[in-house]
Amino acid sequence: MTASPRFSSKGPLPFTTEAAPALWRKELKDGLVKKVSIRRGAPVWVCLALILLLLILPTGFEDNRVFQESDIRPALVLSTDESMVIDTGLIRSGEQRCQLEILGGPFRGRHAEGRNMLNGSLEQDKLFSPGDRALVRINYQNGEILNVSMIDHYRTPWELLLAGLFVLLLVAFAGRTGLRAVLSFVLTVLMIWKVLVPQYLRGCNPVWVGLAITLVLTVLIIALVYGFDRRCAAAVSGSFLGILVTCVMGGAFTTLFQIHGAVMSYSESLLYAGYQHLNLTQIFMASIFIGASGAVMDLAVDITSAVYEVVEKRPELSRREAIRSGMNVGRAAMGTMTTTLLFAYSGGYVALLMVFMAQGTPLSNIINYKYVAAELLHTVIGSFGLVTVAPFTALCAGVFLALES
Repeated sequence: MTASPRFSSKGPLPFTTEAAPALWRKELKDGLVKKVSIRRGAPVWVCLALILLLLILPTGFEDNRVFQESDIRPALVLSTDESMVIDTGLIRSGEQRCQLEILGGPFRGRHAEGRNMLNGSLEQDKLFSPGDRALVRINYQNGEILNVSMIDHYRTPWELLLAGLFVLLLVAFAGRTGLRAVLSFVLTVLMIWKVLVPQYLRGCNPVWVGLAITLVLTVLIIALVYGFDRRCAAAVSGSFLGILVTCVMGGAFTTLFQIHGAVMSYSESLLYAGYQHLNLTQIFMASIFIGASGAVMDLAVDITSAVYEVVEKRPELSRREAIRSGMNVGRAAMGTMTTTLLFAYSGGYVALLMVFMAQGTPLSNIINYKYVAAELLHTVIGSFGLVTVAPFTALCAGVFLALES
């Protein structure tokens, strides 16, 4: 039996009554695909817009007086003079003089003598050889070079090469997902450099600023994985609840441990540079949950994806069963994720542990040292965030993704 002609955007379209449901299903499916495509594409455009905005956004510290009447450029080391270097075997002190050719800026092609001051510190001192490329600070007045100081080796080309290889590997292995990962990486770097650090220097509350930036990055990074949908809402909710636990516990135990923020490397230099108003202890507190947020997001996404797959295969699954499945996944992942933070934080302190052992320092002394207690705070409080994010995410994923009980 033939029905009356229907109309589409392209004109009349006759079809039978039996064919109508199939056409409607196709239109419904096309609409859902289009909606999903918009949800998946929206985070990319939001991130690109934010990246462009952050690239042109000034930090407010570009005109710092340290860089007045000076120009920082790469230079080629033509020859060196070590006659004024005092070599004691293990360390060197004195001054190394280098003949340089400036490779950029208004003094490009000019030859000058650079001075490399050695302070007897293997950690900070550097020696140059002919053929090296160095980063130098050129102090000048009225277009004439007054003196040139050696800052460090010029590593920018190799760093760009390393970054390029990293991007190529991500894109080659993961395709579009790899591009989204690159976007999240670039966005995170810019948010830290252009927003977090300047706000800290202006004296804003480090904990609130850290929480706000962490929340924004969590939403955008997870949205790049899922799009703006229920999975994103579940993973973001679980992640941020875990980060809040880390924040509260970090603040409480920093006070109980009597840790001052000056335990962070180079923090005292800020005070001597005219930033006595900074609350270093609160900055240290914020660093605890910011440092753990990446691992927290990782675990939240794993649990959310697992619950989503289970619910997709069994749509009749109740919320209680979905939450139980998420809990089981969280328990399995928790064992390795907690040690992830331990490896991340302790890897840079192998030399310190070797010093303790070489000197026969008792363990009771070691765990009471301020800088050791600070690393324990980072590791253990971050692990608390990982442990709590599992049930939080399982609960949120069950509520957002499964049917009602």
